[in-house]
Amino acid sequence: MESGPAIFAGTVFALFGAGLLMWTGARVAHRSPVAQGVNPIASATFATLAGSGALLLGVWCFTRL
Repeated sequence: MESGPAIFAGTVFALFGAGLLMWTGARVAHRSPVAQGVNPIASATFATLAGSGALLLGVWCFTRL
């Protein structure tokens, strides 16, 4: 019964983290701004850290099964 929420949370975090990392990578590759009106290096760095953190949190949820 406890594995259901862990699977759901792990899936949500992993999908969000992977999506954010792919989107950030595509924006940086096209030299487009990651966030409007913000320093490009800072916004790309923050988005990469947030995506990596969400992906790691998803992996951590899956290890709790």
